[in-house]
Amino acid sequence: MDHQQQQVESPREVLQALARKHNVDVLSLEFAKLMDSQDPLRSFRDRFCYPKNGALATVDPDLVDPKEECVYLCGNSLGLKPRTADTYMQEQLDKWANTGAELHFTEPLPAALCDQYGREEVGRLVGADPTSVILMNSLTVNLNLLMLSFYQPTPERYKILIEAQAFPSDRYAMVSQVELRGYNPKDAVLEIKPRPGEHTLRTADILQMLKEEGSSIAVVCLGGVQYYTGQKFDMEPITKAAQEQGCLVGWDLAHAVGNVPLHLDQWGVDFACWCTYKYLNSGAGSIGGAYVNKRHDTREAPHLRGWWSNKETTRFFMFQECDVAPGVDSFRMSNPSPMMVALVKASLEIFEEAKMERLLQKQFLLTGYLELLIKTYLRSGQTQFPEVTIITPDDVRQRGSQLSLSFSINLHEVHEEIQKRGVMCDVRRPSVMRIAPVPLYNSFYDVHRFIDILKDVFAICKIVGA
Repeated sequence: MDHQQQQVESPREVLQALARKHNVDVLSLEFAKLMDSQDPLRSFRDRFCYPKNGALATVDPDLVDPKEECVYLCGNSLGLKPRTADTYMQEQLDKWANTGAELHFTEPLPAALCDQYGREEVGRLVGADPTSVILMNSLTVNLNLLMLSFYQPTPERYKILIEAQAFPSDRYAMVSQVELRGYNPKDAVLEIKPRPGEHTLRTADILQMLKEEGSSIAVVCLGGVQYYTGQKFDMEPITKAAQEQGCLVGWDLAHAVGNVPLHLDQWGVDFACWCTYKYLNSGAGSIGGAYVNKRHDTREAPHLRGWWSNKETTRFFMFQECDVAPGVDSFRMSNPSPMMVALVKASLEIFEEAKMERLLQKQFLLTGYLELLIKTYLRSGQTQFPEVTIITPDDVRQRGSQLSLSFSINLHEVHEEIQKRGVMCDVRRPSVMRIAPVPLYNSFYDVHRFIDILKDVFAICKIVGA
């Protein structure tokens, strides 16, 4: 189905139409299995190591089959391991063992050049010229490095705009940036909040704040997809409106890359950074990524440097003055680990084969199916089960794979009980459970199992709200 057509229809409408076409109940297990049988991406699940119940410390072996795969809905927190990761990692270990220092210029992924790998692939994922992106450091390190350059406060323009309830690391970074420049975070860090009684931000409210406060804002730094609510921000109009007010715009794409459509060059974004261990499936703490728009002459801009900021062609000449590389390359500090890049390689190869457009088409239906089942069985007003509220936007253009759920009963008890039954998802304080069916390796059967387990927990355990 054409993705643009999907943006007009709701997932519920499409799923119900498919169920009618095949004369099955959209809520049935039969329908979930039918959808999986017709999924053109179903074989990609076998490209990942999918955890079994018996390996999980939180599972009660009396309640599930230890040999059965768990219900893994946690790819928004940590993506699953590609099977080829072992091979690519072992290649690097063997090369180190067999060649010693020659590994710096020995294929595959020569250590001195390995950060050049993946520029084309990453560029396609974020919608950027390959020379504008780089693999380096980790997310918050990159965010701080970029902010040291892009945040140049003046007495009139010194504020940073972030969303309320931003990911704590982002907020810590912004607070430290203003403190380093001698400003008070209570004044210099602006937080935009949802309206009373609402969970997510309205684009109109963000644009209005930019109109009112823009002349005092130096940098706007928001999450492309909000980690807590799962809301995807309208990055293009926000970027344009902020820049019209003279602000620079950066995006934390941790929950966006590999999850939602990105067009950083087209949108005119100034800078961005992301991690690779969530939807990019490259392992906990793996190497980060960064983007700097080519219109910025970073060679003249003030920022921290190391020997990897030097052009590759003259790096080993050991000049005492840095021969600064252009663009995002000038933000590199030191040589990256080829072992980390090897893990990214394992994932990017799968993305290249699966194609982001096809993943988005499946995401539309898969997360839509989760939404349909929740709103059917656990909606407000029904009396059979406790109420579950989806705080993520209904509009598919304002979300990715993740739905954030709040419960009318004790969230942490619910989480503990579904974990015992083989569901892996996460909870974020104060009151949200995040569920993310990832189109690369999750199935409609996974979603159906999750809802069945959730209903069993509600019905059998008789959890009492705290």
